Amino acid sequence: MTRTLLAVALATTTATLTAACSLATPNDLLNDAAETAPSESIDTTLHDAIAELPVDDEVRDGYDRDKFKHWIDEDDNGCDTRYEVLISEAVDEPDVSDDCDLTGGKWLSYYDNEEFTDPGDLDIDHMVPLAESWDSGARDWTDDDRERYANDLDEEAGLVAVSASSNRQKGDQDPAEWMPSEEDVACQYVTEWTIVKTRWQLSVDETEKGVLEDISADCEDVDLTIEYAMPTS
Repeated sequence: MTRTLLAVALATTTATLTAACSLATPNDLLNDAAETAPSESIDTTLHDAIAELPVDDEVRDGYDRDKFKHWIDEDDNGCDTRYEVLISEAVDEPDVSDDCDLTGGKWLSYYDNEEFTDPGDLDIDHMVPLAESWDSGARDWTDDDRERYANDLDEEAGLVAVSASSNRQKGDQDPAEWMPSEEDVACQYVTEWTIVKTRWQLSVDETEKGVLEDISADCEDVDLTIEYAMPTS
């Protein structure tokens, strides 16, 4: 489902996140291979999910964008994460060459309601920016976990194709500092932000949480089924 369809369906359907947590067994250790166990999930609502976000101070010390390896071609099909998102979110499906050159497609940047036919005019935005994720918990992750986060194709909310200008205006800012210029997508934006923060068990600062609560107060309290990408205690 394209992100445009997700926006239409937000009020009546659940936002589903798909991920897997890896757990090592004695056999795995002997064979140097890890088995993937079913991920834990939570059934909640938008308002409850925001209420449950843990509050903590942000810590930027040690941040380096290179600590989040991207973009990768996880399935070795010739299209890296950037192009997988472009293919998935196209309003009009593009032709895809063997080397993943995209032609003939059309995209809608929902942050500013701008349409594009040249994929080079689009950036792939991390809904929760890499620096923000570092500030709110990713600094304690392994390199592999940060790579999974930076290339998370299992959750549609995590990565979004948007105009280069809107992505650069947003930078590494949270919703207390930046929101899309299109006011009618505010509910979609705070929902997707909350999904990603919950999925990856990231904290929020006090101001950020207050703004999420204020904006979501005018949004329908949609049901969410959120699958965690990290092991839960």
